Amino acid sequence: MTDDNGAVASKKKPELRLPSQVDPAIAEQLVEQARADGVDLVGPGGLLGDLTKQILETGLEVEMDEHLGYEKHAAEGRDGGNSRNGARSKTVITEVGPVEIDTPRDRDGTFDPKTVKKRQRRLHGVDSMVISLTAKGLTTGEVQAHLAEVYGTDVSRETISKITDRVLEELADWLNRPLDRVYPVIFIDAIVVKIRDGQVANRPVYAAIGVTVDGKRDILGLWVGTGGEGAKYWLQVLTEIKNRGTDDVCMVVCDGLKGLPEAIETTWPLAITQTCVLHLIRNTFRLASRRDWDAMAKDLRPVYTAINEADAKERLVEFHAIWGEAYPAIKSLWENAWTEFVPFLDYSPEIRRVICSTNAIESLHARFRRATRARGHFPNEQAAMKCLYLVVRSLDPTGSGQERWMNRWKPALNAFAITFEGRLF
Repeated sequence: MTDDNGAVASKKKPELRLPSQVDPAIAEQLVEQARADGVDLVGPGGLLGDLTKQILETGLEVEMDEHLGYEKHAAEGRDGGNSRNGARSKTVITEVGPVEIDTPRDRDGTFDPKTVKKRQRRLHGVDSMVISLTAKGLTTGEVQAHLAEVYGTDVSRETISKITDRVLEELADWLNRPLDRVYPVIFIDAIVVKIRDGQVANRPVYAAIGVTVDGKRDILGLWVGTGGEGAKYWLQVLTEIKNRGTDDVCMVVCDGLKGLPEAIETTWPLAITQTCVLHLIRNTFRLASRRDWDAMAKDLRPVYTAINEADAKERLVEFHAIWGEAYPAIKSLWENAWTEFVPFLDYSPEIRRVICSTNAIESLHARFRRATRARGHFPNEQAAMKCLYLVVRSLDPTGSGQERWMNRWKPALNAFAITFEGRLF
């Protein structure tokens, strides 16, 4: 990552340690003084802005003292060497709004401040705010309006785009990062976004989520398709995952993606391809009248909770005997999906709970849809990928979601370790 001057940022920055508590008497005095002077607490010219100005200027003066080796007005500054040479004013955009500060200068022009760098016009927190707002689905125009309304800050759309463009290098590194050697389960599904490439068209963006041996959900990558993908396309995607270090996958859960089962068999011969049972059930209901859903759900449940394939086959025959005449398309739906449906019946309840649906990836897609809905369409693939990656990097900031998932994963891990003995460890 780089700073505003394009320089590579250091990995470790010195931590500024503030008092654990601010003296209430001091805070109360500042507030009372601001009110007496008719000064707002926030916004342009507000109390927080003045405090930010004083803190930044104090930091710059301390840096200048360290640079020159003596304090301001000290006698050492009169020995003919490098010394202070006034100050230059500039406006810096901060989290509390625009703040005008005076940056000290030295005669030799060698002073390189770190508190507010040369040519820097925004504090780091502003960039983080822009990226966070963009990840939540706001367009550049909405981010611009938000900053102007709440902070009284005028940031152009071009600047906002440049701020978010900084994640493109990070995105490239993320897409090529090494992966785990083995994943017990990989979920693959797609979300449709509108991309203008000559003309606006619906384009699928495929996401793959791998569940690690430790139970962590790892988003392996994002791929933009055209909608006509076949075995060749999926072989390319899966080969990319394999080349990044994944030598084995126990199960791949997907939903009717053409050519994917063949590509899985070629890439990981031992992997089991499992159709998403939840998708299959939803598609069943989609072909039926709403008034029949409750009764149909009761009759369909014995099929996907059967103890084995033979039992499921009998229950499916019974289901078709009741509903096949009214909804013949449902029979074809289950016949076409049967080969990819039945593997999950061979496994224990712990494994079934993990693989019976793509809920893990559907929750990700829900966040994707919220971020893409306001935009209408993207000018190109890169813009779409940038938006979706910003969503990925903003997921689960506290890690509590991962922790809950990992705690529930242990029973399934034991079942996977027994079922796929020798492949996980």
